[in-house]
Amino acid sequence: MSTPVTLRLQVRNICKSFLGVRALHNVSLHVGEGEVLSVVGENGAGKSTLMKILAGVQSQDSGEILLDANRLQFRSVSEALDHGIALIHQELNLADNLNIGANIFLGREPGRRGFVNDAAIYECSEHYLQKVGLNHSPKTLLGHLTPGRQQLVEIAKALSIDARVLIMDEPTSSLSAGESERLFEVIHDLRTDGVSILYISHRLAEVEALSDRVTVLRDGENAGDLDRSDVSHDSLVRLMVGRDVSRFYSRQPHEPGDAAIAVRDLVTSTWPEHELSFAIRTGEIVGIAGLVGAGRTELLQTLFGVDCPIAGQIMIGDNVVSVDSPTAAIQAGIALVPEDRKQQGVILEMAIRENIGLAGLRQNAHAAGFLNFPAETVDSDAMMKKMNIKAPNDRQLAGTLSGGNQQKVVLAKWLALQPRILLLDEPTRGIDVGAKQEIYELMDALAAEGMAVLFVSSEMEEIIGMSDRAIVMHEGRITGELSREELTEQAVMQLATRTAEATVGA
Repeated sequence: MSTPVTLRLQVRNICKSFLGVRALHNVSLHVGEGEVLSVVGENGAGKSTLMKILAGVQSQDSGEILLDANRLQFRSVSEALDHGIALIHQELNLADNLNIGANIFLGREPGRRGFVNDAAIYECSEHYLQKVGLNHSPKTLLGHLTPGRQQLVEIAKALSIDARVLIMDEPTSSLSAGESERLFEVIHDLRTDGVSILYISHRLAEVEALSDRVTVLRDGENAGDLDRSDVSHDSLVRLMVGRDVSRFYSRQPHEPGDAAIAVRDLVTSTWPEHELSFAIRTGEIVGIAGLVGAGRTELLQTLFGVDCPIAGQIMIGDNVVSVDSPTAAIQAGIALVPEDRKQQGVILEMAIRENIGLAGLRQNAHAAGFLNFPAETVDSDAMMKKMNIKAPNDRQLAGTLSGGNQQKVVLAKWLALQPRILLLDEPTRGIDVGAKQEIYELMDALAAEGMAVLFVSSEMEEIIGMSDRAIVMHEGRITGELSREELTEQAVMQLATRTAEATVGA
């Protein structure tokens, strides 16, 4: 494999452990000036840990980092930034209560004699917002932006330090297709300007399209390197999981039963002008497709009582239920796995056992209201085995787990309650191919047991591969429904971009 003529960053034999658990062992890589190096691997392979070490968030136990042939040891994020290394986090690292410009220059505000020069902030911010294609005033409050647009602000913030090494950890996880395309253009421009880019993504099509080279990690070690000419989906998967994933989507034919949940003329607070009607049967997996802003997440949140419906009926079996709170939804047998697991799914500072027991606190409580620790332990042990959660024990903090294992903890929390209806919002977001397959197998197994599964996904292959039926939404409307035989990318996109409402049989 050819080595870049001018090496910008070299990583040699990096090791790192947490609480006796080895995260990295003798990991090495290099990236040249103006080169895009993708770093891929399953969840828990050590990608994020390595990037945090390079960005000064954490320190290595051993090994060395060389920047422009100079050996460095970063003791803080600011030291890494001073040397031109910036990390764009997978999870947003911004302040919702500040405007865009203030976020871009947070901690680096220009000014004199203790006064911040807001005019300079807004003028400079305009330049970086244009580079990422975000057409918003720097004075716009960050909290008013969608997650996808907030991610673009995170990228603009990194560009503002004139980084020589830019680390992108799952940068498109919250972006629409259009926003992702703009990001790819930015990456090409940065490469032309000589910026070295470390790109981490579970979306292998992005890796194929963007990478000059790929370094693959598995179980905290180097699994192999690929030149651009050798990069393919199959070669990446083989190195990542150590095996061929011949049958990715796990679906067995199941005969659906009666309606588990039926929605009649439901009106959500986000789209009060539209009524939604559909039904999901027991043993059925139904996908909800649509573009960003179609109202898919808002529908799930309404079904779970996060948002109260304005009008309409929700029936569980033959009974009309009032789902005016998550507590009411849980009592009705509904569970929701949210899109943002770190903000809404797990409490990072709590142990696995405590997280799994959260949803069942009331169900498992003693008569006097005290926590039932033995019942919590039984549930935790059972769910860790069922979900194959990779951790030494259930006392490990959720925040130290990989993204895939955190998602399994979220699922375990709800499955311990044995719900009748499982709502999944982007269930494999930020999940590697191996963990995805495990979740697909779980969805299929739950359907076989008679559970009704309703899931939102922005991955077209996921909708087509896992759905018995697909409901397609556009701007708060249900524009059509497709059977498994009718499910094609073209059919979904026609309905997802359609303005005329179609009548959908429930």
